[in-house]
Amino acid sequence: MAQGLVHVYYGYGKGKTTAALGLCLRACGSGKKAVIVQFLKDTPSGEIKSLSCLENVTLLRGKAGGMFVSAMTEEQKEETRRIHNENLQKALDLVTQGECCLLVLDEAMDALQLDVLDAALVRNLLENKPPELEVVITGHKPIHWVMDKADYITEMVKVRHPFDKGIPARKGIEF
Repeated sequence: MAQGLVHVYYGYGKGKTTAALGLCLRACGSGKKAVIVQFLKDTPSGEIKSLSCLENVTLLRGKAGGMFVSAMTEEQKEETRRIHNENLQKALDLVTQGECCLLVLDEAMDALQLDVLDAALVRNLLENKPPELEVVITGHKPIHWVMDKADYITEMVKVRHPFDKGIPARKGIEF
């Protein structure tokens, strides 16, 4: 039985989701089943179409409203929290059923810090994960208890970004 490890990709540099999805692509190409839960994301992006072509990937995503959490009403935040917790529970059910070798929790640290994801669910996963399960967690700012459970920690550092020069996100490159 292979040992599953915990990866954390964090920071303000570009590439956290890209790294997580690259690992997913590698795992799926090796016949493994992956589950990706994208928190704080609900808009179309290039990777969604590509992921839908892979038989052994399950993608769960969504939030209430097409806005940043800081602009949400309390009702929208609560609905987002409900969606996120429900998606994570679906993913955990797939893990329990043996339908997941790689679990990607994209933007989970941000969702935790914004209080739109139940920390107890994530803590329980990290403390009691099946030994063979590989877990990837991404986000901007590190969370101490998440970092303590990580086997890999990669910080993505922004040195320069086109957005700083007023260049908006480009389809197929940033989304």
